[in-house]
Amino acid sequence: MKLVTYVKDNDIRRTYRGIFVDGKIYDLETASDKISFPVPGESMLELLSETDGIKDALVVEEEIKDKPSKFKPIEENIQLLAPIPYPTSCRDGYAFRQHVAAARRNRKVDMIPEFDEYPIFYFTNHNAIQGPGVIECMPDHFKQLDFELEVAIVIGKKGRNIRAKDADEYIAGYMIMNDMSARVLQMEEMKLNLGPAKGKDFCTVIGPYLVTPDELESFKVPAKEGHVGNAYNLKMSCKVNGIKVSEGNMADMDWTFAEIIERAAYGADILPGDVIGSGTVGTGCFLELNGTGLLNDPNYKPQWLQDGDVVEMEIDCLGKLTNTIKKADSDFSILELKKGIKV
Repeated sequence: MKLVTYVKDNDIRRTYRGIFVDGKIYDLETASDKISFPVPGESMLELLSETDGIKDALVVEEEIKDKPSKFKPIEENIQLLAPIPYPTSCRDGYAFRQHVAAARRNRKVDMIPEFDEYPIFYFTNHNAIQGPGVIECMPDHFKQLDFELEVAIVIGKKGRNIRAKDADEYIAGYMIMNDMSARVLQMEEMKLNLGPAKGKDFCTVIGPYLVTPDELESFKVPAKEGHVGNAYNLKMSCKVNGIKVSEGNMADMDWTFAEIIERAAYGADILPGDVIGSGTVGTGCFLELNGTGLLNDPNYKPQWLQDGDVVEMEIDCLGKLTNTIKKADSDFSILELKKGIKV
């Protein structure tokens, strides 16, 4: 099942839930009323918070598939939002060894052995979640503005102290994630060894829909040796202005989502609506690509996102997530104010 959240006529005061079936979106409430089978809540978060919320939505989806002529797809002007517009939290992991090793090699430092000991993550701004559409960025963000091609999960039920072998049952679904990064801001603040903050908290994109695990069953592959949890053979790619700049595979994750959940839930609650990203796939950002390019060729010309660029991320079964970069109408720059760095 593919679930979406949308608004009509750009009116963000009221959001709606939909089911994506055979290229069409059906309003979840309208369809459930049609078969006299109510689904809980009014938001996607409320749906996840109910024990049988996803199961109830699956019943509606099956009815739409079995009797499509009985249901009318949405024909109004709608805009997709993030499937979970207001998640309870947002963590981002570091699951792809290829990306970590390449980034460290490009900085001429050794691979950190702790990567292979345990999965790590950081908390990012869950109030800066966006879906498909325009991403507005401030002047400082354009100092080496970057995309990051990732997969994300949404937690479907509350848990604590969860073992990795049991953790996949806590996953409500999967999405594409673009962990937007302002690299100059990020590198400045990480000199203080506290982790990313302003370099990350302006935008994290998820979408276009939440895909439930049953849709991925045929793509399941064994986890890497020594690891526990579900893994999937799903091709990943990113285009900027129609030119492919990145490609990888979800199966290349070294740490599984189950293992990331095990660590995240140790001594702490995970909640329905929590979003957890995989971290960047190998070749999945300009920071890595530029570093590799310069390592191989001193005359390599680095590339960063610019005003007007169109970023398209695509993952098998999870859809295509498209965003347009837009420069905010502002000259306010913390970098210039505090450090004299011109933007």
